[in-house]
Amino acid sequence: MRITDKPIKIIGVPLDLGASRRGTDTGPSALRIAGLGANLTRIGYTVQTEEDIQVPAMETRQLSSVDARFKDEILDVCTTLCNRVQATMEAGEYPLVIGGDHSIAMGTVSGVSAQFRKHNKTLGLVWFDAHGDMNTPKSSPSGNIHGMPLAHLLGHGDDDLANIGGFKGKVDPKKVALVGIRDIDPREVSIIRESGIHVFTMRDIDERGMARIAREVLKIVDEGTDGFHVSFDVDGCDPEVIPGSGTLVPGGISFREAHLLLEYFADTKHMVSMEVVELNPFLDTRNISAVRTLEMILSAFGKAII
Repeated sequence: MRITDKPIKIIGVPLDLGASRRGTDTGPSALRIAGLGANLTRIGYTVQTEEDIQVPAMETRQLSSVDARFKDEILDVCTTLCNRVQATMEAGEYPLVIGGDHSIAMGTVSGVSAQFRKHNKTLGLVWFDAHGDMNTPKSSPSGNIHGMPLAHLLGHGDDDLANIGGFKGKVDPKKVALVGIRDIDPREVSIIRESGIHVFTMRDIDERGMARIAREVLKIVDEGTDGFHVSFDVDGCDPEVIPGSGTLVPGGISFREAHLLLEYFADTKHMVSMEVVELNPFLDTRNISAVRTLEMILSAFGKAII
């Protein structure tokens, strides 16, 4: 089943400035070595010449803030990514963004949202993650921006980060589904509760099963919208499935559960863009995490068992 007849543009964003542990900057290379472009071609897609967003190395920069570490650099990267994603969609291509830590989502989602806003369309958002990513510079215990992107996309936190693309509030909170969370910072809890987004914890998945959760998620992000974006953090999966990530939390989504969720997304043919983040090959074994992540991406793009 084809998600889109548009050619796919793979955009690499080798950023690790938003996290404490180094290595997510090599995530795009790991997915390419696993055969991302070739496998998308194999299941019937046209893949355009791949691109990368230029990212500064941490060693060449000085830390100017402890509340939002490397904010200026991340803001520059995400602004460039926002413009690139919107231009990709404007050119009739389908953006598949590979990172990099989760702070890049501020660029990806801003670009998709800007394009939707230009055409008076409504965007849904699936946030697949072990964490809430709803901290702000004032609430974050670490100052790591990869724990803040969803808050800024909803218009909270730092004004510069919230205004990427020239406007605040990239998506209606009622059209946001956060799936798989199991590790929330104490001051982040109230932000999530007051935000108006929909949350599906691991307990929800355990009690109701992934098939039911997937249907509930689609009611939120697909019904009443013109399509939805999937922001897929590999640490949403259990560490036994994806060991190659820097923010592992036990008790996560299984390999088969993740596939089922993404297969449901593929069935709709309404996934308008996707990003994959937080893959860290330095913490992996023989690139197994990239290979498994690739299989999940293919499920999201319609690869079926038969």
